[in-house]
Amino acid sequence: MDWLLRWSLTSGPLPWFVAALGAVGGLWLLLAPTTDPRRFRRRAIPIAAAVALGCTAALWVVVEKWWRPFPDPIETEIYVWIGLGILAVALLVARLLLDRRVWRAVVSVLAAVAVVAAAGAQINLVFAAYPTVRDVLGIANPNEIAFGELPPPTPDPISGTPLESVWRPPADLPTEGKVTTVPIPGTASGFGARDAQIYLPPAYFADPRPALPVLVLLAGQPGSPVDWFNGGRLAQTMDAFAAQHGGLAPVVVVADGTGSQLANPLCLDSKLGNVATYLAVDVPDWVKSHLEVNPDPRSWAIGGLSYGGTCSLQMATTHPDVYPTFLDLSGQEEPTLGDRTRTVDEAFGGDAAKFAAVNPMDLMAARRYPGTAGVFVIGSDDHEYRPGAKRVYQAAEAAGMDVQYLELPGGHSFAVWSAGLEHELGWLAKRMGLIS
Repeated sequence: MDWLLRWSLTSGPLPWFVAALGAVGGLWLLLAPTTDPRRFRRRAIPIAAAVALGCTAALWVVVEKWWRPFPDPIETEIYVWIGLGILAVALLVARLLLDRRVWRAVVSVLAAVAVVAAAGAQINLVFAAYPTVRDVLGIANPNEIAFGELPPPTPDPISGTPLESVWRPPADLPTEGKVTTVPIPGTASGFGARDAQIYLPPAYFADPRPALPVLVLLAGQPGSPVDWFNGGRLAQTMDAFAAQHGGLAPVVVVADGTGSQLANPLCLDSKLGNVATYLAVDVPDWVKSHLEVNPDPRSWAIGGLSYGGTCSLQMATTHPDVYPTFLDLSGQEEPTLGDRTRTVDEAFGGDAAKFAAVNPMDLMAARRYPGTAGVFVIGSDDHEYRPGAKRVYQAAEAAGMDVQYLELPGGHSFAVWSAGLEHELGWLAKRMGLIS
């Protein structure tokens, strides 16, 4: 069954097959005979279309104008696919009410399921959030391990710069790393974070083990830490790097920077939550006391995608002593709830000076960061975020940071973010003293 779980939902034949099934299902719902075909054509189809259009428009108004849970608008094509899914359900209801043939009702149900599945598959292609069948079903990967089963600290961890120059992998070293899930409490911050996901490379399971660097990663909004292992293909990327470097790779701590799937606390210390203190104090303290890693800040980096990319730059500008290295994947120009006025009002009670005191663009205009290095990665088709990414890169360069700017094919999706991490992992490893 594992071969089935590994089927790709973003490439190969399966997305085309699902789309074809959806097209056939749609044709059945529109054109297949019913007990009362004239009534179905003249009344049911127009009513179903009106319901789908109305529901989709109402959803757009609620999400984009009233609720506004996301700082940036959702792509129009997402609403189109949602509308087609609603249309399929509405046509199914009409058919079930007008058609007395049981076998046709069963086929209509299957047809509607096919259309909804095809719409979901097309939405997934936009974001590339669920690359395989395993990911969409939420089935655990075989490399997961309980945190309590991790090996204890070794008496004399191997250290050196670069670490690869003094490391000799043992013959029985595992070929793959392990992933574990564990809560990291907000002891100093009081922030209610969800469980972190931690990747431990093969070298972590050696005795003695090397003192490995740490990469803290952050997901987007909406999102959760597990996104980096699904759409981000984190374990595969790290395992591939470790295979080329004797089992060495950073320990990756995917921390929660939002508190829930839809929350947007802006990665700041504000009345929305003390996320900055959580990431700058609670996470490093917990990692250093519960995992055997290199405690030197020069061996630590932070990165993230979208909201997480913005957050990584925030940490690099407000806490450069903790995170002197960052990877900003499709981050925003500034932390935002949609616009500057709303952000300042909801996070700081209208006090613009408090926002400016923690906003990266303001900080980089006023300070110098000669010890900080980072990379900005953006999709060449990410028209919403690309102009801002260029401006932030230029501001970082002007502030004395050692920064790079990279555009990769794609939009605002995991196709760019997973490729960005893979592309920059070698640079990160050199920067953190892992390889030469």
